[in-house]
Amino acid sequence: MICCIECFKDIELRTMISSYEKKGQCEVCGKENTLIYDTNNDNYLEEYLEELIDIYTCENDLPKEYSKNLLNYVSIELYKKWGIFNIEPEKINELIINICPEMYRVNPRIFTGLVGISELYDKDYLEKNCILKTYDWKDFVYFIKYTNRFHSNHINLEILKTICDNLKIELKKDAILYRGRISESNGFSKNEMGAPPAKLVTAGRANSQGISCLYLADNINTTIHEIRARDLDYISVAAFKLKKELKIVDLTRMDKLSPFSADYDLIWFATNIDNLRKIEKEIATPLRRQDSLLDYLPTQYISDFVKHIGYDGIKYRSTLSSGNNFAIFNERFVKCNSVKVYHIDNLDYAYKELS
Repeated sequence: MICCIECFKDIELRTMISSYEKKGQCEVCGKENTLIYDTNNDNYLEEYLEELIDIYTCENDLPKEYSKNLLNYVSIELYKKWGIFNIEPEKINELIINICPEMYRVNPRIFTGLVGISELYDKDYLEKNCILKTYDWKDFVYFIKYTNRFHSNHINLEILKTICDNLKIELKKDAILYRGRISESNGFSKNEMGAPPAKLVTAGRANSQGISCLYLADNINTTIHEIRARDLDYISVAAFKLKKELKIVDLTRMDKLSPFSADYDLIWFATNIDNLRKIEKEIATPLRRQDSLLDYLPTQYISDFVKHIGYDGIKYRSTLSSGNNFAIFNERFVKCNSVKVYHIDNLDYAYKELS
């Protein structure tokens, strides 16, 4: 079977296929004159996929008390949990059988039946290796909202620090980021475009009430979307220049993490990746008028820890545009260079029928 680089989403596997520079027509997705992998002649992907599939155990070989909610088909796991493929699970299963023929010959049930990762039901393993230990995100949210918001035993802080260190990026000095505010036609001055004073600071996804945090975006379009500008509004958009290099936890890198990187143990990766995606989704979720201040507590807890261990901010994707946002913990690290006023001529609304 001939597949191609576009069948894969994983950056490490794509890099391998690219390095061989073989071109042809893909039998899986139909692309022509593209970089290909021929399962009849190539075998360099086999050991990587075998190593990953090997962490799974067939349903009948798992403990009887193993949660049914943790069971799935390998093809769906590779598609959803691991984000390895760009093709649908039905095609994935046929492809991995062709990539790993010897493994399929020895243990076909792994490819055709329900499977699970035994460590996900091992409490001792989870206590030591999972960011949420033996809890799930809902448990953590309830605890920090209604039981104790300052001292949670639900988070494994050592694992959280390791994850932050693996997601670290550096924003270069003199980089430009943007902040917008709805204004009058004459706009705001540069002095009015920074974070509000402490006594006026309201709670946000990455900051508690009274604790200043400067929310910026990497382009003007994202800024306009993030402040929920309306038709015919005037908007003041400030360009902020970084005074120094900043150390940032980049949550947008989670979709680019590869289980085949030498930095990760596969089972450790499987244990944590779903919770990491939930954290990123929560921080990126736009604030809504009906939100309670309590809804911000879980991500505020995470952000406070990121700040505590020496990071200058968090980068996360915008759910309102194609850009990215930044929560900068100390506005002294940036300087407002200029302010421009924009007028919103019209808006395009996206909607869907609910009932």
